[in-house]
Amino acid sequence: MDKFKVLGGTKLSGEIKVSGAKNVAMKVVLASLLTEKPVVVHNIPMVSSVLMTVDLLKKLGVKVKAGHHHDLELCGKGVEKFEVPLDFGGLCRTATMVIGPLLTKFGKAVVPNPGGCRLGKRPIDRHIEGLRQMGAKITPKEGFFIADAKKLHGIRYKFSKNTHTGTESMILAAVLAEGETVLENCAQEPEVDDLIRMLNLMGAKIRRSKPRTIVVAGVEKLDGVDFTIMPDRNEVVTFAIGAIASEGDVLVKGCDRHYLKAFLQKLDEIKAGWEPVSSDTTRFYHQGKLLPTAIETGPYPKFMTDWQAPWAILMTQAQGLSTIHETVYEDRFGYVKEMRKMGAKIDFYDPKVKNPKDFYNFNWSDRIAGNCQAIRIHGPAKLHNAVLEMTDLRAGATLVLGAIIASGESIIHGVNHIDRGYEKIEERLQKLGARIRRIRDEE
Repeated sequence: MDKFKVLGGTKLSGEIKVSGAKNVAMKVVLASLLTEKPVVVHNIPMVSSVLMTVDLLKKLGVKVKAGHHHDLELCGKGVEKFEVPLDFGGLCRTATMVIGPLLTKFGKAVVPNPGGCRLGKRPIDRHIEGLRQMGAKITPKEGFFIADAKKLHGIRYKFSKNTHTGTESMILAAVLAEGETVLENCAQEPEVDDLIRMLNLMGAKIRRSKPRTIVVAGVEKLDGVDFTIMPDRNEVVTFAIGAIASEGDVLVKGCDRHYLKAFLQKLDEIKAGWEPVSSDTTRFYHQGKLLPTAIETGPYPKFMTDWQAPWAILMTQAQGLSTIHETVYEDRFGYVKEMRKMGAKIDFYDPKVKNPKDFYNFNWSDRIAGNCQAIRIHGPAKLHNAVLEMTDLRAGATLVLGAIIASGESIIHGVNHIDRGYEKIEERLQKLGARIRRIRDEE
């Protein structure tokens, strides 16, 4: 696999444009299964997670045409297949999201267990049970889910835990179902609303009656659409932290601050520098010593779980003791071991929590014995070079940022993880002054 070689000690400075949101792109392309009209999507990030989802659709028979570099046209007219090959199960966590659209189209679906970054168990029982209540018979068999239904019908369904993918899966199943579906305790993330916005442009009838309640009135058919997806919040945070931690100064373009309030509030708390430049451009910069802080992740509008690993790098440069309490996943501190190799001073602990089964967003029974849900970060730490291994997408971004601010030359393996969510990340960081290069596997 490819690896990065990073010569640290540089300050990131300049301008950078944020890509389209990966977590929207992976989902909106699935809408091509719900209509026979063309679906044109702009601002698509050409990252492996999205491209694997597109390959999955091609396997089912969706015709895909690439326009300009970040445009795709998809057409589901003539799709005849309802079986997703097994190899997509281990690679693509959108695999089970096609169950609803395939049941709508064919009355049957065969899909493998989902993949994606291995962040804890990532259970899919929350939407599989919902599909069953909508009239689907779903049976696990030899690595697949075998599903059939004469007709999906509307239901009132309450998720036991907040679930981004589960909410979107149920929406995709409900738009063409018979009757009204009311989904409670839904994900409130703006990426979900972007999917809703696109489906409504196609003729769906979806609304939020409350922040965490979504009402879907089933319609007979959907039309085509020309749609531009929102910018990626996670990229904004990555480049912002890179600028501040490296004592640099970066203008981030394509930045919707409305969806970043929890992050910006924490920047104010630690006395980091940021200022609006225009409606979609924000300057992030170093303005002196950083204060320590306590973070607790949670579903939107709280501090996003995807931000906690890069935030840990920033806190290695703060003056004092910082903490991060992870409440969304039961196993998301895989980067800590690698950061310790660089000289970060981090230890684990378990916060005292009443009724953890109810408090945490994951299934408490899935928690691995010996794991802790929080870390203490002792700063400031002088990070140094190391040989590192990426374990997942956000951990990958974290280690790249760590290597940029560290002294000496670091080698980072497992670049395929960061390629899932950041398009040509090394080339974009080079334009900000980072001394990073990709070493191809064959070199």
